[in-house]
Amino acid sequence: MIATLTGVVSEKLEELVVIDVGGVGYGLFVCLEDYGKLTVGKDAKLYIYENVREQSYDLFGFTKIDTKKLFEQLLSVKNVGPKVSLAILDIGSSDNVRAAIASGDVKRLQTAKGVGKRAAEQIVVELRDKVGELVGANAENVVGRAGVNQTDEAAQALVALGYTEADALTALTNVDKNLPLEQRIKEALRG
Repeated sequence: MIATLTGVVSEKLEELVVIDVGGVGYGLFVCLEDYGKLTVGKDAKLYIYENVREQSYDLFGFTKIDTKKLFEQLLSVKNVGPKVSLAILDIGSSDNVRAAIASGDVKRLQTAKGVGKRAAEQIVVELRDKVGELVGANAENVVGRAGVNQTDEAAQALVALGYTEADALTALTNVDKNLPLEQRIKEALRG
């Protein structure tokens, strides 16, 4: 098993980055964020994910172990393969992708090539709780966006009742945040 590769970035092709390690060029699929960080002629260390199939042997490289872990979490979702996982990582930084999953932002996930509504919903359902902790730990690095606050149980309850995230937030804007949870939900439903 290849865990890491350290060498010189010899080429940046359309889909691949080639890392020269002791005279052997390894072609690695990388996300857009890492593609932008890597410079031809400079040394680089990448964490490797190997995808061995009957017809191919593909290597996926990541400059941060954290990004590789998110990639592997995405792979754990039913019907999400390595190319789709990489496409999801291309929609933003790993922290932004985690934030989109944790907040249930299906539309943001659908902007990834090859991700439809059903796949995006499946990713949210299966990974929301798993990536939420990481978002909290890295909250200062996450770009904020409008969405359901994961600590606001009233908003989550409204979404569970069929409200969209935007409608849930709108319904709760004039409701006192200090009211008990059930009262906040009732007030939002009346409004």
